[in-house]
Parts: sequence; structure tokens; C-alpha cells
Amino acid sequence: MSTATYQDSLACGLQPQPSTADAGALTRRERKTQAARAAHVRKIKQLIMGSAFIVFLAAGWFYPLIGYFIPLCMLLGIGIAAFQGRSWCNWLCPRGSFADSLLSRVSRHGRIPQALRSTPMRLGVMGLLMTVLTVQLIRLWPDPWAIGGFFVILLTITTGAGVILGVIFQQRSWCYLCPIGTMSNWVGQNRQPLHLEQSQCRDCGLCAKKCPMQLAPVGLREPGGMNQRGDCLKCSVCVDNCPTAALSWTTAAGK
Repeated sequence: MSTATYQDSLACGLQPQPSTADAGALTRRERKTQAARAAHVRKIKQLIMGSAFIVFLAAGWFYPLIGYFIPLCMLLGIGIAAFQGRSWCNWLCPRGSFADSLLSRVSRHGRIPQALRSTPMRLGVMGLLMTVLTVQLIRLWPDPWAIGGFFVILLTITTGAGVILGVIFQQRSWCYLCPIGTMSNWVGQNRQPLHLEQSQCRDCGLCAKKCPMQLAPVGLREPGGMNQRGDCLKCSVCVDNCPTAALSWTTAAGK
């Protein structure tokens, strides 16, 4: 708005209206504020769940029946994936929340190796853990205390592996090897897919930088789509931080 126009507006008793650029800047500021608020809420949820995870894991060594919350988490994670994709792993998963809220503080925040993301590696880890689980359930049946204790031991060992990987690489590294995560990937592959409005995307790469699973939503610009999209946690971090609001959620599979 020119100085003359501004003065004319004041003379007529009118408030000057913001220019289109000012309005756009205001919108961006509002989105930034909303993103910060959403991140804060997510952080609180994860801190609560992550802290509860440590308490439950420690308590399980004294009261083995607590270990039965592990198969419950497995059922819930895969069940929710059938409707909402891998959203369980966002903050509802205690170990995932532990990774983002606590383990991230000591992580190197490097790149998650492609080897950990590969299908053969994930199938190998899942096959090994499922075999050990089956053998031990048969061996310990029907002693509920022994079975619960085994679940606690298994969770402790895998969490230890997750901590090591999280410190060396990135806090969510284990999430690619987690059998529940892999099965949730398969079950919820096309549930609530992420949509990219190409005309609004500036290819700034901010979505990839913010993604806790190190996915690249900008890849949706290409016909093949985003690699490993089944591992999207539906956390909305990329959606909230997109400066042009190019990302959004769709509910129809394959839309």
C-alpha cells in the first residue's frame, strides 16, 4: 500500500487493509504457530508414554505378569493399522514414544541405514523373533508367570538393541526392524494416505527433515510416490511444518 493511499484511508476514517503479501505472511505465521502447538502436544504425550514404558519394563522384572501388555500392544498396533495405517507407532506405542522423547536426547541423529530399512533385513528379524517367541511359548506353556517373564526378557533385549541403534544412528532406527511395525506396514499400507498438492510444493525438503522416520513426502510429486510410505506414522509433523500447506491427509485408499 502506497503512502498516499494510506493517508487517504486515514482521512476517510478507514483502517488500511493488509496487502496480499501481508495476508500470506500472516497465514504462514499462523501455520507456524499451529505446528509449534501440535509439536508440543505430541511431545507431552510421548513423554508420558515413554516414561510409563520405562516404569512398566522395570516393574516387569519384579512382577512378570506385566509382560502380557506386550502381546496386547501387538494386537492393538496391527488392529489400528487396518484402519489408520501405522498410526499406533506415532505416540501410542510406548517404545516409540520412549525413542522420540528420551532416546532422541542422546542420539547422533544420523541417517538410518538403508540396510535396516530393507525387506530382507526386516523379514529376517521378524522371522527370528517370531521363531524364538513360538518355541518359548511351547516350552513354557502353561505357566503364566514364566511366559510373562519371557515377554519381559524379550522386550528388554529388543529395547537394548533399539537403544544401541538409536544412539549410533537415529532414535527411530529400531522401528524399521520392529515386527509389529513391519506387520502394521503391510496391513495399513494404503490407509489414510498422505496427499501432496504439486502446484503448492516448492521442493524445500522441510517435510523430509522433520519426518521422525526419515521419509521424504516430497517424493509424492513423482508417479512412484514416496518410498516406504507404509512406514508413515501419521504423526502430521510434515503436514504441520509444510510452509505452503501442500500436504494433507486423504481417507480413501489409493486416492
